[in-house]
Amino acid sequence: MAAFIKAINAKIRSHPMLSYVCSTHFWGPVSNFGIPIAAVMDTQKSPELISGSMTGALTIYSATFMRYALAVQPKNYLLFLCHFVNEGAQLTQGYRWMQYHKWGGREEMEKQKVESGVKGAVGKVEAEAKNALDKAKEVVSK
Repeated sequence: MAAFIKAINAKIRSHPMLSYVCSTHFWGPVSNFGIPIAAVMDTQKSPELISGSMTGALTIYSATFMRYALAVQPKNYLLFLCHFVNEGAQLTQGYRWMQYHKWGGREEMEKQKVESGVKGAVGKVEAEAKNALDKAKEVVSK
């Protein structure tokens, strides 16, 4: 049985593409891609949910591992791509955090909520007034 497994391993390792797909050089970055996918999806959520300290830590982490991916031999371009995407997403989140917490985004969002609430209330009152006017016209016309 051991000879059979050794033969299969030798066959896999003799083919460069199969050897690469069966290595940690491939599966490490593939399994790590969950982080940038989640980060990109988080860019669509409200900025009040962003953690500034976690975003900063992930920005430094991704920059460090982008460098590491190019420092190892052979260079791991898949790992580099994974952390490049994460770096972009974290920088976007960092900008959104700064915009919301430091550059007046929170106040602007609250102002928009109040304005939309007022417009909604005015629209509701207008609709009720129109209904009352229509009812009054019906009564008068009878």
